Amino acid sequence: MKVIRLKEPGLWETYSTDEPDKNLQAGEALVKINKMGVCGTDLHAFKGNQPFFAYPRILGHELAVEVLKTGAEVTHVKAGDRCSVEPYYNVKTGQAARRGKTNCGDHLRVYGVHVDGGMQEVMKVPAALLHPSNNLSDDQLAMIEPLAIGCHAVDRAEVKHDDIVLVIGAGPIGLGTIQFAQLAGARVIAMDIDPGKLKKAREITQVKDTLLASDHIEEDLMHLLEGDLPTIVLDATGSAQSMLNTFKYVSAGGTIVFIGLFQGDVVFNDPYFHKKELTLKASRAALSTDFSRIIRLIEAGKIDPGSYITHRMDFNDVPEKFKDLYEYGGSLIKAIIDYH
Repeated sequence: MKVIRLKEPGLWETYSTDEPDKNLQAGEALVKINKMGVCGTDLHAFKGNQPFFAYPRILGHELAVEVLKTGAEVTHVKAGDRCSVEPYYNVKTGQAARRGKTNCGDHLRVYGVHVDGGMQEVMKVPAALLHPSNNLSDDQLAMIEPLAIGCHAVDRAEVKHDDIVLVIGAGPIGLGTIQFAQLAGARVIAMDIDPGKLKKAREITQVKDTLLASDHIEEDLMHLLEGDLPTIVLDATGSAQSMLNTFKYVSAGGTIVFIGLFQGDVVFNDPYFHKKELTLKASRAALSTDFSRIIRLIEAGKIDPGSYITHRMDFNDVPEKFKDLYEYGGSLIKAIIDYH
């Protein structure tokens, strides 16, 4: 089978190897990769600025797969089922996992980041990480993981129907965050530095209020909200400056959730933080229940992740064409790699 691996920043290597052994352990599944979504993680890794990362690495964690074979004790999927892959697992059940926080424990591993991922034609995975739906397309299945990031972030923020939610960053994670905040009944404002992305956000999510990032956002928000500020701010940019500015944008008694991350320290004024009695949270990855919930929402027509896809690439063309993704700027929302 063919494998494409990122040997070092900016350098791919392609090679052939035998398919994984078809003798499966109990609880394992052998799957064929049909499609892969390109994540910001993959783009950062190619440039050499992805945290928690080591080279060489087979990238890919936004995966649509078909089950080829299952091991003993696997009952929820069978050969022929099409699935989304939950790409996070714990190699050991530590304290966080025992408390239900399976997404952030000390022993967490993520396909395509800590261990080799989906840029290979066939792979073994724990069957518990497979979320089946033969009603969804491969495009939709490949989009469930990035939607799960936004879903989990909105849950972390505890968004209610009377909240005013500012989502900063209108990339695919931000778009999903907008949609789940809308499903919670909140008023949502989208902000980005790129007017093209805000236009796309309005088309995809029907969000009514959008703001172009500037040096007077606090004033713009207060004008829009008749003197108020958002009760919740979710930052999906991974920009240090953007994340630090959230303390100014949120109302007293409000909540800030950092979805993106950067390689550095978050430093804020403690008296200001206390004066507003703010709540600051991080949101990492997603929970298994988020995947099944999103599948049901897509099947019910509540979300259409296919509208996020703006670019496509053949698996065989990755070494030559992956770098082209950086040239698309704000027109790139989600790129899908087609394997067959």
